[in-house]
Amino acid sequence: MSGGPSIVRRPAFEKSNTELIHGLRSNFAASKDASVSTDNSDGHPSKDGSLSTEDESMAYIHWTSLENNCLHIPSEIFQRTMLSEERSEYDITVKFFLLPKSLFADWRRHLQSAIACVLKELGVDSVDLLIVSFPGISFDADTEERGECGSNTLQVSEEELFDAMLDAWEEVELLKSDGVVRQIGLAEFGRERLQRFLPRTRQRPTVNQINVKDCCVVPKAMMAYAKQENLELLTHSDCTNILPQGTLRELLGSGPTGAGVLAGADTQDKGLKGDVRPEWVVKYTAVVRDRGVIENKGYFASAELSGEAAS
Repeated sequence: MSGGPSIVRRPAFEKSNTELIHGLRSNFAASKDASVSTDNSDGHPSKDGSLSTEDESMAYIHWTSLENNCLHIPSEIFQRTMLSEERSEYDITVKFFLLPKSLFADWRRHLQSAIACVLKELGVDSVDLLIVSFPGISFDADTEERGECGSNTLQVSEEELFDAMLDAWEEVELLKSDGVVRQIGLAEFGRERLQRFLPRTRQRPTVNQINVKDCCVVPKAMMAYAKQENLELLTHSDCTNILPQGTLRELLGSGPTGAGVLAGADTQDKGLKGDVRPEWVVKYTAVVRDRGVIENKGYFASAELSGEAAS
């Protein structure tokens, strides 16, 4: 990709946040159903296959697993979808979203955990492209035309955010040096941020993914700069805050559409209690190279619950 910035527009289909939430809810429901149908002792299912009333408030323990103070939802025994062909037959793209509630000091560790989840799930030792989406920033065509650096929506200064991004990028560089990632990229960086960021890196990104929202025109200044820096521009329709705190609380809560992992307002509820704070989401896609067909696509997410990690 040294021939300048080809602008690749990816079909939107279902927006990633909708796809993620639907996928999590479906996965939780399938795992709960599987645990009821296979558990003939610990869960005390009734004759119709449902758990007795006294067990319902703790039913999540039958389809989740606790390991090193980390609760896997659902349990890992309900997952694992290996690729069907040799690794060389696939292009594997990973997009890593750091969420607004995540702590700067944890960003490198979060990246390590997210990549480890994807590699384990697909049974591979490397991915072709890793794109990192930092919280609080978004590409804005109007700001870009004025030659300004877009503001960030986090309650920190631009300098604090910039330093945190550079620190996390060092971990990305290590992954590339170790051969775990072949290409590295950024998301939502405008020209001004790129001009500050690129000179401070050892391994430069080869991709910049931007959301042009309702506008189909990439600003000319951005195109010219990308060509100068040999950056491939990709467009997308992902939300930067792909998993808001309230949405996750609803997904894991005790309501009619919740998974029953988190306790509700009832003080007698035996679910987990505390505030849940989403930290990161990772999206992965495995495309069969010679056919351009998506064989495998999925998400992992991680959150902190009152000081105890839950993934």
